[in-house]
Amino acid sequence: MTEPPIDLYSLPHAAAGDLATLALGKLAPLALHDAETTAFTALDCFDQSLRRSGRLLLKTGTAYELLSQFGPPISQTLKRKVRFVTDFPNGPVKRALRDLSPLRSLLPVGSGERQQHILAFVDDDGKTHCRAHVMRFTTREGHAATLVVLQGIRGYGESLASLREHVGALGGIASGCGTLHEQLFPGQAAYDAKPEIPIAGTETAFDAANKIISGHIPALRANESGIIADFDTEFLHDYRVQLRKIRSVLSLFKGVYDDALTAGLKADFSALAAPTGPLRDLDVYLLEKQKFYDLLPESLHGGLDTLFGLFSAQRTAEKTRLARHLSSAGYKRRISGLAKRFSRPKTLKRGEKADLPAHGYACERIWHRYRKVCKIAAGITPDTKDDEIHQLRIHCKKLRYLMEFFSPVFPKPALDGLLKPLKGLQDNLGRFNDYSVQQQSLHAFLLAQSHSRKGADLEVAQSVGALITVLHGRQLEERAKVMKSFARFNRPKVQQAFSELFQERKDDI
Repeated sequence: MTEPPIDLYSLPHAAAGDLATLALGKLAPLALHDAETTAFTALDCFDQSLRRSGRLLLKTGTAYELLSQFGPPISQTLKRKVRFVTDFPNGPVKRALRDLSPLRSLLPVGSGERQQHILAFVDDDGKTHCRAHVMRFTTREGHAATLVVLQGIRGYGESLASLREHVGALGGIASGCGTLHEQLFPGQAAYDAKPEIPIAGTETAFDAANKIISGHIPALRANESGIIADFDTEFLHDYRVQLRKIRSVLSLFKGVYDDALTAGLKADFSALAAPTGPLRDLDVYLLEKQKFYDLLPESLHGGLDTLFGLFSAQRTAEKTRLARHLSSAGYKRRISGLAKRFSRPKTLKRGEKADLPAHGYACERIWHRYRKVCKIAAGITPDTKDDEIHQLRIHCKKLRYLMEFFSPVFPKPALDGLLKPLKGLQDNLGRFNDYSVQQQSLHAFLLAQSHSRKGADLEVAQSVGALITVLHGRQLEERAKVMKSFARFNRPKVQQAFSELFQERKDDI
């Protein structure tokens, strides 16, 4: 049995009173309760994933309410404040938010007051034909909006249609919660971890490189305040991804910039990345804490308790150090100076390939990197050293970055068809690398602790040693999968697609 239809309308603020007093043909509006006024705070993740999906989450006192264009308002009463979706106990709001990232915190977007009441449109016999849930919002900044949720009753479809016309006559416009968000909190730009950077195939490689770097610097800087406030670990993760992409442009766009300029820019952006490494490493360990416990028998959990206690203390120190660094005048001068340089590309010294058309240059770079990936992967055997597999992972990442950077100059369906198997190979190589790096860092941790701690050495060493053994086994399993993953990536159909899309041909020169 299907649910009765639900419609959302944005109504002029002054028209809400008319809706409550004007008859709907032979149906009279009946307020089901007195108007309620409550304070509210709107919440969303930093990337505004709720607004993008047409939803609005409100905290009103001890209740969390979710408005959506896909169903009636739902609420869940909590005695405690939540930071992440995972903090919600089981209930309707948690179920409705299960698509949100568990790593993204819920942050206040804005606050104000909401007045609401429910109108039933009834006939002479007192039977309800349809309802209107009217919510009038006013923010602290003085922005106002009215949202009306229309709900039909089975068997009275014509009455709901009349109510839609009635609301439209009062100036109502069918909309979603995204529109409500814009009305209440105008001017709030949504953060995008993958900013769209338009590149034309006829543009020069120099112009393309400048566009990509200057497009990622604002995305990088948008994460600074979240890192300093330590809202969630994704701010630092995204900051590092933006830096990695910028540094990849400098490494992969060979000959576009003057060699001396390239070396200097690489050094500058590497200097920005260096202070972020220790905190990110600790974040990864702490985020995967439960996985490590699951890998070992309970008898070895005592050592892990000590281990993660130390990691937590180290994270507190690293968080403070990095926040101080990002707040420093020196950091602000450096990042502002780099942003200014790329906002004035005429001041950047060009390389010998600067004036090549972006499309031809992209084909050259992507085809070169693809052939390198195939050559390394084809030589992998059960005896291949870990370093060679790590190199394959790095080249796959560079290939993917190139394809994503230049995506606007290639047909999207064809490019997406190649990115999918490449991502599958990357996932396999990423897990292999994670297991390897974790073993190395745990070895280093044991070595450092052997010089600095006395009491818990044996218990910690036993747990960490067992963990290293398990991780080594997992790494061997992933190694065995590398060749299978590459075979899926390098099947004839994919080879042909790469050749048709990127290989240089004499008649194209």
